[in-house]
Amino acid sequence: MYDYDLLVVGSANADLVIDVERRPAAGETVLGSDLAVHPGGKGANQSVAAGRLGARTALLARVGDDAYGRLLLDSQRAAGVDTAGVLVGGAPTGVALITVDPSGDNSIVVSPGANGRLTPADVRAAARLLRDSRVVSTQLEIPLETVVEVVRNLAPGSRFVLNPSPPRPLPAEVLEACDPLIVNEHEAKVILGEAGGAGGSEEPEDWARLLLAKGPKSVVVTLGSQGALVASAEGVSRIASVKVDAVDTTGAGDSFTAALAWRLGTGSALAEAAAYAARVGAVAVTRRGAQESFPTAEEVEALCSGDQGDDPRTPGRASDSVPGAAPRGESL
Repeated sequence: MYDYDLLVVGSANADLVIDVERRPAAGETVLGSDLAVHPGGKGANQSVAAGRLGARTALLARVGDDAYGRLLLDSQRAAGVDTAGVLVGGAPTGVALITVDPSGDNSIVVSPGANGRLTPADVRAAARLLRDSRVVSTQLEIPLETVVEVVRNLAPGSRFVLNPSPPRPLPAEVLEACDPLIVNEHEAKVILGEAGGAGGSEEPEDWARLLLAKGPKSVVVTLGSQGALVASAEGVSRIASVKVDAVDTTGAGDSFTAALAWRLGTGSALAEAAAYAARVGAVAVTRRGAQESFPTAEEVEALCSGDQGDDPRTPGRASDSVPGAAPRGESL
C-alpha cells in the first residue's frame, strides 16, 4: 500500500515575471510590466499540479531560509502537498527570471540557488518517501547525480518519470529507468546527441523510436500545436490537440507531466494518461502564471464536456512548449 500517488523530486523556484511587447535582442533594453513574483520551479510546479488534481503528493526539494522559500512552502501546503521532504537552508531559494510576450510564449533564465544543493545524500535520507510512493517524477533543474541517486533508490514496483529539462545527455542507468521519458523536440535532439541528431529525420515518430532504442521503457514526445505522441514496445501513437485561447504557457508543461505521472499510477494506459495530461495543460495555458494556472479535476472535466470545436478527449495548448493544445483559428 502506497502512502503517496506521486513523489516529485526536483526544483523549487520563485518565478519573477515581466510581460514584454517583444524579447530584447542582444545588447538591447526593452521596457516591461511591473514585476510579479509567483511560486514556481519545475519540481514544485509538478507537485502543486498533481495536488490540485487530487493526487496524494509529496515533494522532495530544497529551498532557502528566506521569503521566497516561505512562499514556496505555503503554495505547496495550499495544494495539499506533503512538504515533509522539503529541506530548508544551505543557499538562497532558486529564482527564475521569466519574460512573457503578447502571444503567451515565454523565455526563462534560472538561478538554481538551493536547488543545486539537493544532494544524493538527501535522497538517501528520504528513503521512506521513495518507498511509500507509487510514482516518482523528476527533472534536471537539480544535479544529475541526485537524479541518478533517485533511480538507485526506487522502491520495487514503483514507476519513474523523467522530463529532462533543461536537457543534457543522460547516463544509460537513468534512461533505462524511464517509464516514460517525456521530451519536446529540443530535448529529444539533445538526448539523441548531434551524432544521432534524430537520425537526420524531421519525423517525431523517428525521434521516439531512436529514444526507445536508448533504453527507456516508454517515451512521450510533446509537439506543441500538433499534440503529442507516445511510444513503447507496443508501438507509436499520436495524441491530437484541441483549440484553446492561450494567455501564458509558463508551467503548463509541468502540469502535463504531473497529470500524466499521476494517471499512470492509477493504472491508465500511456496514451490515455497522455490525453488526460493534454487536457490539463490546455486549461493551464488559458490562465496567467504557473502554479495559479493549474486546474482542479473538475475544471479539466469541464473542458472535456465543453464545446471546444475538437474531439473533447484530446485537447491541447497554444505554444510549442506545451503539448496538446492549439490556438483558436490555427489549422491542425
